[in-house]
Formats: sequence, structure tokens, C-alpha cells
Amino acid sequence: MLWNALLLALREIRRNLMRASLTVLGIIIGVAAVITMVTLGNGATALITAQVASLGSNLVIVRPGQRMSPGQPAGWAPAFKEEDMQAILEAVHAVREVAGIAQRGSTVAWMTESTFTPIVGSTPSYLEVGNWKIAEGRFFNDSEQRAGRALCVLGDTVKKALFSGSSPIGEKIRTRGVSCEVIGVLAPKGQSAMGQDQDDIVLMPLKAYQRRIAGRRSRQDVGTLLLSVRDGLSTERVVRDVSALMRERRGIAPNENDNFSVFDTRQISDALSSTTRVLTALLGAVAAVSLLVGGIGIMNIMLVSVTERTREIGTRLAIGALEREVLLQFLVEAVALSAFGGLVGIALALVASFGLTSAMGLPFVLDFQIMLLAFAVSAGIGVLFGFVPARRAARLDPIEALRHE
Repeated sequence: MLWNALLLALREIRRNLMRASLTVLGIIIGVAAVITMVTLGNGATALITAQVASLGSNLVIVRPGQRMSPGQPAGWAPAFKEEDMQAILEAVHAVREVAGIAQRGSTVAWMTESTFTPIVGSTPSYLEVGNWKIAEGRFFNDSEQRAGRALCVLGDTVKKALFSGSSPIGEKIRTRGVSCEVIGVLAPKGQSAMGQDQDDIVLMPLKAYQRRIAGRRSRQDVGTLLLSVRDGLSTERVVRDVSALMRERRGIAPNENDNFSVFDTRQISDALSSTTRVLTALLGAVAAVSLLVGGIGIMNIMLVSVTERTREIGTRLAIGALEREVLLQFLVEAVALSAFGGLVGIALALVASFGLTSAMGLPFVLDFQIMLLAFAVSAGIGVLFGFVPARRAARLDPIEALRHE
């Protein structure tokens, strides 16, 4: 009986193919929009996770002042000292390496080419802590750092801006009246989760930066501390221990607020991913409204179909068809319509998702569960909105139906 009902439903759909296509348009748009929004959201979350991971493995960041956004002044908060780096290594055993950095923006030039970029002074451990690789040349070592030699390592963006396709190794660039020998080039990383170009950077030994680049007042200051936590150990414990140590070293009373901030990259990733998931859920909910509209369209067209086929229904009932058989016939037709719309919507969503993720530079992360859920909802809408017309058809009086013109 179910198979016969399905064949009858397909015959009726084929007979009015244009009307059926327009009827399921809302279902198609709704399913395609939901799947596309979720796929874009998953891609954005995956991109954020990868970008945060590129900052460094098990990384804890310590900054002056109570803020997380880059590029904002610390204001009243005092900077760190080099002695703070050694104190953390000695007191917090879960920390493997500490890299202090100080930076300021400046114009760097080579021959007739120039570009404005952050000049960053740091220690040799910055390479490991920041999860950087050397693409060309080498990094400066401890003896060169202590001696304050005027050496520099370029990010990929700076290399392309100054040297185009040629090798910069051995060349000397100029910045703030200082001539600096290029000894290496960093492997490219791309944009960070904050939208900054991580490859737009010039690295030099911290001592050289403090003596030649930093102003007189900040000659001994370290702007940010980057801490690499040993594998398998909790970054949350490190955050607590470092916070307690910094409060002690900076003389902060128990009733006073911290004048520094300590956080790990996982907190950044969780916060950004949570925001992305909320936005994805909201967009998906808005897109799901189209499914409701599509269901109303199916109910409307099924009511029209019952009216058009009243004599047919009356004939079937008169020759012995049961009410449940008529109910099943129209219910299957409504489900077939909505399921067909769901399948077309899934196909449209795959094409749209692939095109949009490629255009936006996002990973294509397909969620098969949301595809199955969207299809199930579309079929369920056929049952929900097709039941009223089907029950109306099943309850027709055969005598009155046969008199219908």
C-alpha cells in the first residue's frame, strides 16, 4: 500500500511539475541556507583554531595592563624587566622557555625600497616559543644577543616588500639611523586570529633593540613576556603561578588589582570560537525560517490539490477505499514534495558552501550530521504540514465529493 501511494504521489508531482517546483522552493532555500551557514561557521572556527595554534604551542602571554587587544598602550602599567624572565624560569617549573619582546613601528629601508613595519627586539628563545621556522639563513644566538649585535631576521612580508625575489641574506637594512645586517628570513605564517599579518615583522636581538631603537626611558623595558609551557602540563596552573609571582615582584598589595594580564592562547581560541558558534547558530536559526515558510507553502498547495481532486477522492471512497488509504496517499505526496526539496537544497548547499569558502579563504568543513538533520527536518515538515490537507481529503463524504464540479 505504501509503495502504491508513493507511485501515485510521484505521478501527481510529475503531472504538475512546475507547480511542485515552486511549492518546494521555500524548502530548498531553507535547507541550502542552513547547511551553508553552518559550513561557513565551521570553516571560520577551524581557521581561528589554526591561526591561534600558529602563535605557539602551550603558549602563555604576559602583558602590562588589563587588556588583551594588541597595539593598545599599557598606560599607567609599568613594563617588565629582563630579571622577570629569569625569575619566571626559576620559580615556575612548568615553564620551558621565556621570551621577552619589546617593539615599536618604524620605517625600514634597503637601497630605494622602504616599508613601515614593527621592529621587535627579543631573545633567541622567541623562535621556539613563537613556533617560528627559519626559511632562509639563521637566527641570532645567545652570544650575539648579549653582545647587542645589530643583526636582524625578516618576516616574509618585509622580505617581499624590500627585496622582491632576491635573497636578503648578508644585506644591510636601515631603520632609525641604525644599519642592521640581515641574517635570516622567517617562514610565512599568514594572518593571526586578531587579523594581523604575522609576517610583517623585523626581529633583532633584545639588547641591540634596547640600545639602538628604544627610547631612553624604555631602554631596559620588556613589553611582553611569552612563556612556553612544558608538554602535558596545565597552562591554567601556569597562569595562576605566574600571576602570583608577578604580583609579588611588582609589589601589588592584596587589596589591589593586577597591573598586568596573564592568559593563554587557548582562552583566545575558546573566546573567538564561542563567538563564531553563537553567530552561526543565529544565522542558522534565521535561515531555518525559510523551512517554516516552505512548509506553509506545501500545506497550501496540498489543500488546493484536495479541492481539485475532490471527484477522484469521492470515486475512490465510493468503490471501497479506506480513509487511512486516502490519508496515506496525500501524506506521502506531501512528504515526497518536501523530501525532494530537501535533496535539492543539500545539492545547492554543497555548491554554495564550496564556492563561498573558496572565495573567503576558509577551510571547507562539511558537517554530515547537519545535512542529515536538515533533510530529516524537511521530511518532517512534509508530515507536519501535509497532515491537515490529507485528513481533510480522507474525511470527505463520498456522495458530496462525487457531486463536486
